[in-house]
Amino acid sequence: MKLDSVRIFLVDDHPLVREWLAQLLRGEPGFEVIGQAEDATGALAAMRQNQPDIAIVDLTLRSGTGLDLIKDLRSQLPAVQVIVLSMHEELAQVERALRAGAAGYVMKRESTTRIVEAIRTVRSGNVYANPEVLARLAERMVGRRRTTGSVDALSDRELEVFRRMGEGHVTKRIATDLGVSMKTVQEYQARIKEKLGLADAAELMRAAVRWTEGVL
Repeated sequence: MKLDSVRIFLVDDHPLVREWLAQLLRGEPGFEVIGQAEDATGALAAMRQNQPDIAIVDLTLRSGTGLDLIKDLRSQLPAVQVIVLSMHEELAQVERALRAGAAGYVMKRESTTRIVEAIRTVRSGNVYANPEVLARLAERMVGRRRTTGSVDALSDRELEVFRRMGEGHVTKRIATDLGVSMKTVQEYQARIKEKLGLADAAELMRAAVRWTEGVL
């Protein structure tokens, strides 16, 4: 271990992404990648043992969710600072990640320099996100009106189910990915319909697809 190096742990369900990220960070002076995991359970156990400074976490994992992991880290390993690296650009996801305890949010489509910049920013005690995203998030928070028909009314787990539906995942797969029963997913779907004022399953699916595409 290098003296005073930033100890980094990677959490992503795609091995190629983890390896690409590890190679990128190992090339940066003062960074040390100390471990990797593909799911929330394995990540939490490994981080308890290795005590990283920074965890770079994807929101979509093989089992569990990135949001759940962020909350667990905040309560169990509060010294670990979390940066989300995600393909999801919805402002609701960014806001919920930051609210859950993440100190940074970087989108996978952004340049690799953003990841390095995020780590250095977070380690200095500041919150990091793309300036454009921060501006849009500020507008959203200033102008928000929480109503029954808004996705803001959904819980974190309901929003996760809604997002996965919009990506085309069937109920069985959502249940498997989240580690819950199909009945539980169906209960989430029923609550989502009620909160969004949707009449039936078809309307729910259309709304999920539109939201994922950034239309809703």
